[in-house]
Amino acid sequence: MRKLPLAVAAALVAAASNGAPAQTLGGPWVEIGADNMLSVRVVVRSGVASCPQVYADGKEMEARQRGAADGDFPVTVCTAEVPLKTQKLSIDKADVPILPATINRIVVIGDTGCRIEGKAVQNCDNTDEWPFPVIAKEAAAMKPDLVIHVGDYYYRETECPAGQTGCAKSPHGDNWGAWKADFLEPAAPLFQAAPWVMVRGNHEICERGGKGWMRLIDPRPQWPACADRSPPYRLHVGGLDLLLFDDANADDLKTVPDKVAAYAKQFATLLDGAPAHSWLLVHRPVWALAQGNLGNATINLTDQAAISGHVPPGLDMVLSGHLHDFTSYEFGPDRPSQLIVGDSGDTMLDLANVPLAGSQIDGMAVTKGFALERFGFFVMERNGDSWDGTLYANDKSVLARCQISGRTLDCHAP
Repeated sequence: MRKLPLAVAAALVAAASNGAPAQTLGGPWVEIGADNMLSVRVVVRSGVASCPQVYADGKEMEARQRGAADGDFPVTVCTAEVPLKTQKLSIDKADVPILPATINRIVVIGDTGCRIEGKAVQNCDNTDEWPFPVIAKEAAAMKPDLVIHVGDYYYRETECPAGQTGCAKSPHGDNWGAWKADFLEPAAPLFQAAPWVMVRGNHEICERGGKGWMRLIDPRPQWPACADRSPPYRLHVGGLDLLLFDDANADDLKTVPDKVAAYAKQFATLLDGAPAHSWLLVHRPVWALAQGNLGNATINLTDQAAISGHVPPGLDMVLSGHLHDFTSYEFGPDRPSQLIVGDSGDTMLDLANVPLAGSQIDGMAVTKGFALERFGFFVMERNGDSWDGTLYANDKSVLARCQISGRTLDCHAP
């Protein structure tokens, strides 16, 4: 696999950013907000007199500042909300992506940052070890209609240890420098390709990357105060029904009654009466086995307890990240399938040598399962009422293929 020096990766990002508004420090990007609007966002220098001009179908839209600059974020985030069905969208005369009437191709990525956390350190300057800059470029070349990020953007939590050349001088902490290096800068080519749906991960809870999440990405139009639980919401876009749930602060291996009760109330609001063929987007997988030294322990007991009694017949699939591999679980017609795409940047987890098929998860056996410990990104292409999925490595070789139809999820080696 080829190695791409950081300077070359930066040049690719710069090339992808041509046409961005003057004074731009990050973006622009388009995400689908919790209000079912397109949210156009761009980060500009602090102290600019006004936000860049945003035009939707020839009409100038109000672009406002999302909060005030401070010591950790000495920048201005500008945002404008425009209708989902906008046909032409620009910011300072540079076109930005819109949603087609029907979404036919989706890129799914997750757990994209470069880990610098105590002694756990990746080589952020080597794209074999941290491939997200290349993954973003290769995924953009697939020309998706939509990008889904299933959470965990921010990983540069502590200072690079002395003697570690792969992360020397890297920014760290929940601040502008770390968020720019970990996510906004490498994601630039993919920002240009399509609008995004962004799920909050456990790395974005308040005590970790919450300041950056709330300021930059949180899907609500107004910049909210940081809270470790936010309201769920539904999106109906391009023929898809996506159900967004924030379980960033759930507990994987225990059930805290107050937390389970709060999540259960939110699941009831989100899922009861959900449309047919919906997908639940949640960072922590609801039904999965742990990895690494936890072996075949069942993970995310909080969500399993909270969702009990609220799984609608129309829910086909749960799409998640959190576990740093690619894994699929099919349970048959009585439970939605579970797909995990957590392989787009952070260090891979060792897969336990446990056969997935036949394993019991929350009282139900896995009928089909597939797992792969490789960096990559997942592309879903509509095929009538079904979807064909392809897992690509960061060199664009095919690692796996999947057929997704209702609650059927059949993934296998190519």
